[in-house]
Amino acid sequence: MKLGIGIGWRPEIAEAIEALPGIDWVEAVAENICTGHLPDSLARLRERGVTVVPHGVSLGIGGAERPDAGRLADLAARAELLSAPLVTEHIAFVRAGGPRTSSPGLEAGHLLPVPRTRDALDVLCENVRIAQDALPVPLALENIAALISWPGEELTEGQFLAELVERTGVRLLIDVANLHTNHVNRGEDPATALDELPVEAIAYVHVAGGVEKDGVWHDTHAHPVTAPVLDVLAELRSRVDPPGVLLERDDDFPPAGELAGELDTIRATLDRAAANMTRPAQGVRTAARTGASAPPDATRDRLATAQTSLLSALVAGGPAPQGFDRRRLGIQSRALAAKRAGVVAKVAPELPDILGTGYRDAFLAYAADRPMSAGYRRDALDFAEDLLIAGRPADGAARRRLTQWWQDRAGARPPRRTTRLVRAARAALTGR
Repeated sequence: MKLGIGIGWRPEIAEAIEALPGIDWVEAVAENICTGHLPDSLARLRERGVTVVPHGVSLGIGGAERPDAGRLADLAARAELLSAPLVTEHIAFVRAGGPRTSSPGLEAGHLLPVPRTRDALDVLCENVRIAQDALPVPLALENIAALISWPGEELTEGQFLAELVERTGVRLLIDVANLHTNHVNRGEDPATALDELPVEAIAYVHVAGGVEKDGVWHDTHAHPVTAPVLDVLAELRSRVDPPGVLLERDDDFPPAGELAGELDTIRATLDRAAANMTRPAQGVRTAARTGASAPPDATRDRLATAQTSLLSALVAGGPAPQGFDRRRLGIQSRALAAKRAGVVAKVAPELPDILGTGYRDAFLAYAADRPMSAGYRRDALDFAEDLLIAGRPADGAARRRLTQWWQDRAGARPPRRTTRLVRAARAALTGR
């Protein structure tokens, strides 16, 4: 299906998107769509014939566990609500721990890279087949950006993606900004990755901005698209004519005129690169999916142990796993905590309002030894509870406001410190 030129739909820029010229389709974060009520802006876009694609961020299809049936059902419901031609997700893991490792469950709150090993690929392939069977439309998976590299990897990114497509028939969502990120952070050549991956399996392409700090590229989705990212887009377009190309922006939204200008630049980049196309687009390769063997439990157990060890180091103060770059782990850990603080501020804006300029430091101090385990809204409640147990904030009026906010949502009296200690001990014993 030909999608054309699109933009990531976000509530903050919904009106601007409706007014942008030449928008053929939009992509919406699946978890932000309520199946009971479609946002008015998306409803109007659909009435105009604009295609809407749901883009999942929390499935964790690259994790050691099989995909959660409830999350798959939610993705399926959103695809049907939007009459979407496909649904997309990420090749990533977002949680670890639990019964398989006899340890507490941990949430990353972010997309983390899957090791490019045979074990991880076997697990991913089975997870993809499970997801494909549960979804009413085709699935496409996105390559992610990473600050860290797994030691002992056996495949390049292009080889990993090529074998994934060959074994499952899954489509690809190629993010050229992520290819650039991995070039800066991991020394991986985008052109080599494009040469190795099956470009004819591309469902569409993401383009996004970022920023480089101290030799590390941060895929922020909050900055303008840079020339190096456009160069990777041109490299891709010289190999294949992708069915769709989409601009992503998630924060620090510019005026509508700047968004329109970035879309014009993307169109111009594609037009120039088309003249240098090195080979015609081919038909999409599909794989025979019958008779594929599932990986043994021991394979999933090995992957679970490795992913839990890494996530523990990143969000729970655990030791650095052997073979990882400790400096990069520190950068990734701080980035995860900062993102967590930012998302909590969005889902519970009353907290930074109550705490003022002290919100960020207070949250980062809390997050240093309190890994997220049940999503951002629960995280916000736990943060407020932690402050109240400690008798904070010091200002009485602010503490009363925080108490009222917590009670309105938790429906109970803030527990005392001893209750919190009992809860922590129980969680450690049960692994939940």
